[in-house]
Amino acid sequence: MVGTLNEVLIDSILETLPLEFSVIDKNDKVLAWNRHGTRLFKRPVAVIGRDVRDCHPKKSLHLVEKLLEEMKSGERDKARFWIDLDIDDAGSPRKIMIEYYALRDKNGKYLGCVEATQDITDIQKLEGQKRLLD
Repeated sequence: MVGTLNEVLIDSILETLPLEFSVIDKNDKVLAWNRHGTRLFKRPVAVIGRDVRDCHPKKSLHLVEKLLEEMKSGERDKARFWIDLDIDDAGSPRKIMIEYYALRDKNGKYLGCVEATQDITDIQKLEGQKRLLD
């Protein structure tokens, strides 16, 4: 990052962006997440410090483990997938994109992983151009 930001500004940025994320360390322990009140995938605060495997459905656990192993080995740095999710019985499902990014230091050493989730339903509908302040 170029420049420096204080903790209050960093927190404000992370809570303002329309993206929810969770961070795990190199030992697969949950460190933090943002936007708790508006998250699509809500978790109790008691999850902090626990194994990330406890936050995923059993049917996808083998995929989570494979992804983490590939990130730790350096074979993979990111993964992206999307699902249709009916949110609050809205009547039609929303398209949810979920991305995983390996966190590495400047020497490439694995530090952990960030999971980023975003509702992209409205983004998919964009057409043409819309310029700033139009």
